Amino acid sequence: MLETVIRFFQDGGPFMYPIALVLLLGLAITLERFIYLGSVKRRNRRAFEQGILPLLRKKDYRKAMHAANSSDSAIASVMGAGIARLLNNNPREDIEYAMEEGLMEVLPRLEKRTQYLATLANVATLLGLLGTIIGLIAAFTAVASADPSQKASLLSESISIAMNTTAFGLMSAIPLLLFHALLQTRTNEIVDSFEMAGIKLLNMVSEESPQNPATRPAVA
Repeated sequence: MLETVIRFFQDGGPFMYPIALVLLLGLAITLERFIYLGSVKRRNRRAFEQGILPLLRKKDYRKAMHAANSSDSAIASVMGAGIARLLNNNPREDIEYAMEEGLMEVLPRLEKRTQYLATLANVATLLGLLGTIIGLIAAFTAVASADPSQKASLLSESISIAMNTTAFGLMSAIPLLLFHALLQTRTNEIVDSFEMAGIKLLNMVSEESPQNPATRPAVA
């Protein structure tokens, strides 16, 4: 099996090497993003469900603000922006805008480098096609000066070798596109958790008595 892979790689010509480089770069980005997003998801769940949310349910907004400030999680940054407006007795709209602004600051870190995977997949495919075209040009050039009795076999062998780069380009592009879709889905799940946390805070604000906002025990 290993010999077959090595022969396939060697028969593809020089374009196999840049395609392999693109594949390795894409896999490195994929691994880093999966580790990062998994860490963000775990820290967000711990910071919100175990730290901020119980204090919000108790209407202890000052301690909730302290918990948000003492956490380095992304959701704590978003929620902290909204709780700060709440402590200043700002209206619901201002609290919502503050959390949206916090989300916009966090979102680039979540999507960082993910879009490169789609670009690398396209580059791998194009390099494969380019390698095949150049291989076919070389094959037809060699056949033109070959013995007539050997032209058919020489041409079929050359075309078979030239097609290796297209195959390898597609073999590299397909998993990169799948990894891109998986990372996008995981990022969207994290963003949805931010929005759900913000909705919970806004619902708690709406439940406050508009006639007597000073009844919040932790704000007084």
